[in-house]
Amino acid sequence: MKQSLSAEEILKKYDKESDSRQYTGPMSYIISVLAIVFSLFQLYTAIFGVLDAHLQRAIHLGFGLALVYLLYPARKSWSRSKLHPFDLLMAILGAVAPLYIVMLYQELVLRAGTVTSSDFVMGLLGIVLVLEAARRVVGWPMVIVACAFIVYAFAGPYMPDMLAHKGVDIGELVGHLFFTTEGIFGIPLGVSSTFIFLFILFGAYLEMTGLGKFFIDIANAVAGWARGGPAKVAVLSSALMGTVSGSSVANVVGTGSLTIPMMKKLGYKPEFAGAVEATASTGGQLMPPVMGAAAFLMAEFVGIPYIEVVKAAVIPAVLYYAGIWIGIHFEARKEGLQGVPRKELPKFKELFLERGHLALPLIVIVYLLVAGYTPMKAALWAIVLAIVASMLRKSTRITPKQIIQGLENGARGVLGVLVACATAGIIIGVVTKTGIGLKLASALIELAGGQLLPAMFFTMITSLILGMGVPTTANYVITSTIAAPALVQLGVPILAAHMFVFYFGIIADITPPVALAAFAGAGIAGAAPMRTGVNAAKLAIAAFIVPYIFVLSPILLMIGATAGSILFSSLTAICGMMGLSIAMVGYCITDANYIERALFFLGGILMVDPGLVTDAIGLVILLSVTGVQIMKARRQKQNAKGAAQ
Repeated sequence: MKQSLSAEEILKKYDKESDSRQYTGPMSYIISVLAIVFSLFQLYTAIFGVLDAHLQRAIHLGFGLALVYLLYPARKSWSRSKLHPFDLLMAILGAVAPLYIVMLYQELVLRAGTVTSSDFVMGLLGIVLVLEAARRVVGWPMVIVACAFIVYAFAGPYMPDMLAHKGVDIGELVGHLFFTTEGIFGIPLGVSSTFIFLFILFGAYLEMTGLGKFFIDIANAVAGWARGGPAKVAVLSSALMGTVSGSSVANVVGTGSLTIPMMKKLGYKPEFAGAVEATASTGGQLMPPVMGAAAFLMAEFVGIPYIEVVKAAVIPAVLYYAGIWIGIHFEARKEGLQGVPRKELPKFKELFLERGHLALPLIVIVYLLVAGYTPMKAALWAIVLAIVASMLRKSTRITPKQIIQGLENGARGVLGVLVACATAGIIIGVVTKTGIGLKLASALIELAGGQLLPAMFFTMITSLILGMGVPTTANYVITSTIAAPALVQLGVPILAAHMFVFYFGIIADITPPVALAAFAGAGIAGAAPMRTGVNAAKLAIAAFIVPYIFVLSPILLMIGATAGSILFSSLTAICGMMGLSIAMVGYCITDANYIERALFFLGGILMVDPGLVTDAIGLVILLSVTGVQIMKARRQKQNAKGAAQ
């Protein structure tokens, strides 16, 4: 039996952002002050107005790089409690390179396009510093992708005809990537320096109020008693945590350290218990309103209001969690697992009266977004309300010291996203300079023979590969830049195309061979990582099918749909998820053979696909095979009685 790892060990192993230095003494105060000032700058600009784009983003990056180099050592073998002189030098340079833009801003504006020798040195230094920061916090995969794009910028004249371009001079590329708002300081970093920072700060305060524990307790009260209760608790609590969280692995560790032992105690196999938590936690990245911070980028890239992205994400997210919930239910039936006795569970009414006020900020932020407030203003008010709401009861009250601590936690929490966004800017900068985005889209369409379904399949594979080991925000930027344009060229609505690549980039976290969330769940459960990944992929069947459906029929994204059609499509899709889940588990009323599982799968897909004809055929298939299951169960019961007599 494999030994279960501690929550801290899991985070450090599978989430690079958690493997930071923990200082004591004067250095801890320096870090705290720097992080708090960073948060205060962000709050100041949110209240009194954002600075000019390049200035806002440069200051944001300067704070971020300085903190990254102070907190994350260059080598694994270096101390996690003492600062290495090399990292101190890098931290100073990390602040100086963006500060160069701030100090010479007016001069740089006046001579836009002209790169002096000092500009070149500082720009090249800035690019290297961003890539090295990404290696430390995000990991090698994104750095390799960014470097491949840089090499492509220089190698254009030597590439095959389809990918060839005239080439880019190094000075020209440095100027484009560092001294314009189309490279490092492009849209991703712009969104990080405004919306994303405030939402992460909001999440830091919610965590401090104890909202995460409240979600788990509420989930226990609602579902803990049901068949296979602890697994359903994991789904419900992770779905709730996903509304504000931005990390699959952090979700797994946060809720899984409680739910996975409960599942194992009830009788679930370790591989299944780890898979349930990994799948449920990864779905948090698909759950509005935060969606791993990618929702803000999607709104900017697609050119629609943020609330439209949130609305489009609701039904697919519900279907995803419905699929997991149903799969868990039938697995519990198959294994004969019951829930936790009600007397051992918290009471919903008592929980709601004692800590229900902690959820007020979430309700308010959704209301403000629907009412037309900008995400920035909505997050700002939600931060204030999170602090105020905590004061309503002594047991949840945040102290002045904790308010200050929240500022530090928010600044630390944004570092991974910040660095990923800056690195993504390098990729986007090369794309805009060379036109590689359209070339790759054309190549993908040609590979698919101009047909939509093959193009979707190749886009899915591309998104899964690019999403391996890359954080949510970063993998969305990469996949939306490289893969989404192909679908748009084939007539897919732009929002559906972006949601498609976003989904497959996310579920790379639970898709073997690189399934970080599943491996984290396996670590807590003491299970085999690859088997846990396979179980997670089976549970997440909705995430592999629903994106195809909403591209072919955008009703599920609320695009061009009426309230009636949305409701009908949602209900039939949930029925379809039941068929798909039964096919994956291999059990309905009794064990299903391969033919029955194939029929459940076929009927499920037909019902998930919106349309009266497909729904009717799918329903007939599901009812027929369910009838076969009922008759088979009766025969088995009669045979058992006969044998007993």
